[in-house]
Amino acid sequence: MSKLSTQLPVSVFKEGKSFIAYTPVLDLSTSGKTYEQVMERFDQIVEIFFDELTKKGTTEEVLLNLGWEKIKKHWSPPSLISQEFKTVELAVR
Repeated sequence: MSKLSTQLPVSVFKEGKSFIAYTPVLDLSTSGKTYEQVMERFDQIVEIFFDELTKKGTTEEVLLNLGWEKIKKHWSPPSLISQEFKTVELAVR
């Protein structure tokens, strides 16, 4: 079994008293009561995610569908180009 080492972009949000960590390159999120807890849980959920892909034999299929590229034998996630706040005005009834 090969090892994957890469950097994942992670956004952390505060919703009420909870922290939410989300990575768009895996479309994966988790929550915690503190920043430290959510980051620890994020590491755990990423490990579980890849363990499940390996068990099911679907690593290549899932990563390609998420926009990853396989360059030789190494996987590379989509590049994060920008993360910014955008003001939108909507009619809400």
